[in-house]
Amino acid sequence: MIDFILLDFNWHQLLQPQWYIENGGLWMLLFIIFAETGLFVGFFLPGDSLLFVAGILSTSLVNSVSLNTGSDFFNLLIISALCIIAGILGNTVGYLFGRKIGPTMYSWKDRFLFKKKYLYQAHEFYEKHGGGAIVMARFLPIVRTFAPIVAGIVGMDKKKFSFYNIIGCIAWVTTMLFAGHYLNEFSKRQFNFDLEKHLEVIVIGIVVVTTAPVLIKLFFGKKKKQDGPVQ
Repeated sequence: MIDFILLDFNWHQLLQPQWYIENGGLWMLLFIIFAETGLFVGFFLPGDSLLFVAGILSTSLVNSVSLNTGSDFFNLLIISALCIIAGILGNTVGYLFGRKIGPTMYSWKDRFLFKKKYLYQAHEFYEKHGGGAIVMARFLPIVRTFAPIVAGIVGMDKKKFSFYNIIGCIAWVTTMLFAGHYLNEFSKRQFNFDLEKHLEVIVIGIVVVTTAPVLIKLFFGKKKKQDGPVQ
């Protein structure tokens, strides 16, 4: 089985959420959720699209570990609970990593890619918007990977981080999973359109929607800097 997967493997499949589910099942799903939110090298992994597709393929996921309850709702609750735990642990690992290296960074000298003032600015930002930043970061690709690390680096309060980490993870996982499952059920019932047969198009749509806010902010942020202050 493993030899077959390796022989049939192409690197672009790493960006296809259905590949992880079809070849790794529920355990692979949990590992990806953990890695994308806890290991900075996991920023390229699919998150939103993976959970959305997991909602569509929820029955096959619970079947892969013999946890099918016979109820779509309870099956989704099982997957959600496990994914929430994985996501919370992932963010916690990222936060602890940031806490460990954070104090030493304040003694670093300014370099081309590092300015000490950025740490103080980040600290001030998290003091004002820390909770909201942790929650919103869950829905933003790449940002959700680095947000907990930065929160640890700037010394965000542990209890505050843990609270918003849990809230953000619950909101992210349940929204994506339930949306994927019930949107598919609705489209099949109302339009006889099975999303499972058009996963690639669905994934592209999710990537566009989730990355658009980041791209817009980057574009307008650069434009504002180029224009300079109004005299």
